[in-house]
Amino acid sequence: MGRWNSTSVPGFILMGLTDSAETQLVLSVLFLLIYLITVLGNMGMILIIRLDPQLQTPMYFFLTHLSLLDLSYSSVITPKTLQSLLTSTKNISFLGCFTQMFFFIVFGAAECFLLSSMAYDRYVAICSPLHYPVIMSTGLCHALLTGSYVISIVDSIVNVLYISRLHFCNSNVIQHFFCDTSPILALSCSDTSEVEIIIFICAGSNLVLSLVTISGSYVSILSTILKINSTAGRKKAFSTCASHVLGVTTFYSTTIFAYLKPKTSYSLGKDQVASVFYTIVIPMLNPLIYSLRNKEVKSAAIRVLQKREGSRQLKS
Repeated sequence: MGRWNSTSVPGFILMGLTDSAETQLVLSVLFLLIYLITVLGNMGMILIIRLDPQLQTPMYFFLTHLSLLDLSYSSVITPKTLQSLLTSTKNISFLGCFTQMFFFIVFGAAECFLLSSMAYDRYVAICSPLHYPVIMSTGLCHALLTGSYVISIVDSIVNVLYISRLHFCNSNVIQHFFCDTSPILALSCSDTSEVEIIIFICAGSNLVLSLVTISGSYVSILSTILKINSTAGRKKAFSTCASHVLGVTTFYSTTIFAYLKPKTSYSLGKDQVASVFYTIVIPMLNPLIYSLRNKEVKSAAIRVLQKREGSRQLKS
């Protein structure tokens, strides 16, 4: 077959996760359940924080947007994956494929920076509690959020433009369940070394910058906590960070495994397992992590429910 590029590609074929009809049925039911929990959990988190006056703080401002990112992140991947599992339609247009890739990179990179902003927020809260209201001002919170999106969008544009300019030959079959960078590069008959370096630099810079911020924040937090004489004080300080540490660990462990490596080490089975985890499972886990381990969120949920129940009784 001849060489074809972005101007002549009619579309791609997503092979998905398995060829077994029975396994596809099981996965479709599982992923649908996970997606429903993801939508309900993240929407519930957003509503609780928005409706409760006591949660109008920088930490919950970032948590609201983390839930919004997780909801968007999952919605970019899961509906198309469910369609492929439930129907024989595995085709995706060239435009659709790179649109999915664009938003996937935007939301994924933005989550990296948002997690680092949350770590900085915890650093200020524990290490400089008296200056917290001044440092973590509304202006700074909005600046950190805006910066996260701007950098992520630029990063995504660079990645998508370079990859879409590649030539492809012999096959348009993507050995994956969504349009990710590694399986797309594997289809190209062009020299992808330059593109791989660009992707590695972009992904590596995002991860390193955010991880350095997170690590530096928690080194300072740990140092401050160890200086606290009261056991109850230490426990309270640890509890304010526990959910974020768990969320960071689950997100970065799979992301680093999937992206900070050359194309030659791409393994279909291992990469698909990691991809399912960080694209479908983690967006479901985050609202559970930040709500079940957070007394303030649970108390706020009770207050919101009681308020709604009281309003119903008054109306009746």
